[in-house]
Amino acid sequence: MKEFLQLAFQGSVAKRALKFALVVGCVLTAINHGDAILRGDMDSTRIFKIALTALVPYTVSTLSSVAAMRERRSATVDSVSASPKSSLKP
Repeated sequence: MKEFLQLAFQGSVAKRALKFALVVGCVLTAINHGDAILRGDMDSTRIFKIALTALVPYTVSTLSSVAAMRERRSATVDSVSASPKSSLKP
């Protein structure tokens, strides 16, 4: 969990996730809440739901970035620890 949080809060991961949240969050907000926004039907519950709508792409981007970084790190460790038997010449 500690490694996950360290990766999730890296600047590059957070910056990427914020970009996705801004773009995808706006699209989802327009689709899911656009009519209410245009009517002016805004209350604290609606604002909370809009915030959650933007949180979804942020979370998905963060989770996928961390998973990719951990997989790449694992593949690097595996390739280093594997013995290069096929490249050895007698």
